[in-house]
Amino acid sequence: MTYKVVAYNVASSIAIKNCASALNLKPLFSDSDEVFLEYGQHQFVYVFQYGMLSFFNMEAQEISNVMATLKDYSKGFTKKAIAEDIDVIISKDKTEVRFDAVVLPFFNQEMIRLVMLNASQSVALERYGNISEALLEETNNHTEYLEAHGKLNISGQKLKKFIGKVLNLKNKISENLYIFDAPDITWEDEQLNNLNIELKKGFDLKDRYHLIHDRLEIIKENLELFKDIMDHKESSRLEWIIILLILVEVVDMFLLKFI
Repeated sequence: MTYKVVAYNVASSIAIKNCASALNLKPLFSDSDEVFLEYGQHQFVYVFQYGMLSFFNMEAQEISNVMATLKDYSKGFTKKAIAEDIDVIISKDKTEVRFDAVVLPFFNQEMIRLVMLNASQSVALERYGNISEALLEETNNHTEYLEAHGKLNISGQKLKKFIGKVLNLKNKISENLYIFDAPDITWEDEQLNNLNIELKKGFDLKDRYHLIHDRLEIIKENLELFKDIMDHKESSRLEWIIILLILVEVVDMFLLKFI
């Protein structure tokens, strides 16, 4: 039997506590960051507070209905959602993670939840990867201008906003991605733990996370340099203001003396 898991990034955040009642579905697992819901027989919806939705064995119209309902409980909702899908194949006594499918030995709710969780993390990494790539490109534009003209083409206020954007991205990644943490359900079940490890490898989560982390470190180093240049420029400006004030005072003293 073959089923399909589809994960979407639909918003910047979703109000988790309202999802179950809004959708009128039974929660199978819930905490402050996520809620796992039973939609129907062998059908599940997984909602994450950082704007991710994952669906198991659901038709396109059913998915659209859920998205439409949760739109009112979402911040920054978008129709241009990043998506990823993977097949889940039930094959007796066999567990395998391939690039296009996950093979499970039997129909197990917790195994399916792990597949949905890792698929959602993969889409989140795609989203954060796109943002970090755009930030790095913008940073490179400033460094190229600095090389060509010997000065920055960004104001102090814009630089502060840029730094804030990078810090917010780092915070969101740290808060929302569980790349290096095993979910609680895997702690006492070796089979679930092994499946989780293989899923992380199959979705290439750790390498993709490290790529984003390295980009942000490069951006951070550049921004620190920009800030030092700005501080030096501001310091030089203040020094010249002080020198001019002293000169004005000296000239004023001479004028008073001769008058």
